[in-house]
Amino acid sequence: MNTASPSAMPNASPIPPDDLQRHLTVAHADDENLPHIGIAGNTYTILVSGQDTAGRHSLIDMHVPPGGGPPPHRHDFEEMFTILEGEVEFTFRGANSIGRAGETVNIPANAPHSFKNTSARPARLLCLCSPAGQEEFFQLAGDPVANRTAPSPKLSNAEKLERQRKVMALLPKYRTEMLTP
Repeated sequence: MNTASPSAMPNASPIPPDDLQRHLTVAHADDENLPHIGIAGNTYTILVSGQDTAGRHSLIDMHVPPGGGPPPHRHDFEEMFTILEGEVEFTFRGANSIGRAGETVNIPANAPHSFKNTSARPARLLCLCSPAGQEEFFQLAGDPVANRTAPSPKLSNAEKLERQRKVMALLPKYRTEMLTP
């Protein structure tokens, strides 16, 4: 009988060795040093980026004011939302449903979807994207803001048009399509 420890045995585990170049990530959404991004009237705080997870996933804290939320779109990565506060209306493949605090909603890759805060109070969601990359898109397409509840900057009509052009140019790189409502 072999009594050697599993770590001493060559090829004893199908799991690769620990990558000591990677580090523990601890994030607090109210940390002003985190990236807080104002985009389309919402504020997204990048808690865990693809750099933290070797590209496996990202985690985004979303502050969605009344009336806020992205337009209809689809992308080739998984997206899962846990509603922490408030409620949002999800549209998934054309059907509407309400997500409330304490619920988790998973959107499969490639499925048309959107969400909107139809209530009178801000909503707060955690969004897990797998694989990572969506957080990079938000950082390139949005504007840095001071904290996780700061509003997006008010843009002039010319700035809005330029922002739309920028977003449309970024969409293919981030494997996303905007859909008409």
